[in-house]
Amino acid sequence: MANPELLSAIRSRLRQAADPARAAGAQAYLKSEMPSLGVRVPEVRRIVKAAAKELPPGSLQELQSAVLELWRGAGCREERYAAIDLTGLRLAAGELGMLPLYEEIIRSGAWWDLVDGVSHRLCGLLQTHREDMSPTLIRWSTDADFWIRRAAITAQLGAKSATDPVLLAAVIEPNLADPEFFIRKAIGWALRDYAATDPGWVRGFAARHSEALSPLSRREALRKIS
Repeated sequence: MANPELLSAIRSRLRQAADPARAAGAQAYLKSEMPSLGVRVPEVRRIVKAAAKELPPGSLQELQSAVLELWRGAGCREERYAAIDLTGLRLAAGELGMLPLYEEIIRSGAWWDLVDGVSHRLCGLLQTHREDMSPTLIRWSTDADFWIRRAAITAQLGAKSATDPVLLAAVIEPNLADPEFFIRKAIGWALRDYAATDPGWVRGFAARHSEALSPLSRREALRKIS
């Protein structure tokens, strides 16, 4: 069961930090039906970190309950950001049992700011549980939900030399023909990120898939390669 004091602290502090002048613009920018409080993302993160330090979850199960209660009961966008930030606590690091929770966030969040909010969590799980996560991401790469497919493509962002290029290719290739903007953008983003580590591989991938790679994906992938 979630600690009600932790949830109350996060919710009340978010509302205390609300910026009505910024809220309307933030909601319009995100094209969100859910209201925004106008609290900037770094401030949400600071609030969550401070509240969790004062009222730390006593177990992984308690943390998961808090995340789900905050996520499912969110009355504003920032509460969903706070739920994602809670998953960054050390208690959850490398815990494969968090994967169903991340999947729920992706499927029900269904927008770039929320979906991308858990990409680093997926990356962390992949580094710790490759035998479980690699086939999961390959399966996700052909899911009917394009947000799940986007998450599979971006799951190695920031991995640098720990990136598995075989897996990267395996999750991108089934999506090369997809006309969806958020998929094409994700492909370019993932390739550009890895290009900082192995530009030759990315250049070769782009050459091998020259006809299938969309102009958007190609432009993004090669943007920082001389």
